[in-house]
Amino acid sequence: MGALDHISELFDCSSGSSKHKKRKQLQTVEVKVKMDCEGCERKVRRAVEGMKGVSTVEVERKANKVTVVGYVEPSKVVARIAHRTGKKAELWPYVPYDVVAHPYAPGVYDKKAPSGYVRNTDDPHYSQLGRASSTEVRYTTAFSDENPAACVLM
Repeated sequence: MGALDHISELFDCSSGSSKHKKRKQLQTVEVKVKMDCEGCERKVRRAVEGMKGVSTVEVERKANKVTVVGYVEPSKVVARIAHRTGKKAELWPYVPYDVVAHPYAPGVYDKKAPSGYVRNTDDPHYSQLGRASSTEVRYTTAFSDENPAACVLM
C-alpha cells in the first residue's frame, strides 16, 4: 500500500462500506494430517497447491505435518484438505518441548506427538501444575542454603 492510498483512506468520507478489499496477511499455516504413503502425501500437496494465494507447500510425512505459506486463511486450508482428501485435518496442535512450563502434565504430554513436541494447551488447570503453591514455596525455601534464616540444624 502506497503513501497516497494511506492518505486517501485517512480522509475517506464515504459511508462504512469501502471499495477496497482488505488485503490478507502473509501467513504460515501448519496442519496435522495423517499420511501413510507417498500417495497420501501427493494427494495432500495437490489439494493445497491449487488454492488461490498459496506460495509454498512443505509436507513432512513422518511428522504428519503440512506447512503452507501464503495469503490464505487457516480455516480454509484445513477445510480444503479435509474436503479434497477425505482425511481428518486440524491445525498443528503441538509446540516445542521447551515452551511449555510443565510438559508431563496430563493433557499436555501426548504419545503421538513428534519427538521434541508436546500438545499446546491454554487451559489454566494445566498451567497451574508447573507452579508451586505458596505453602510449598515456604517449606522448600525454609531449608534452602540461600536463606539466611534457615534451620540451624542444617
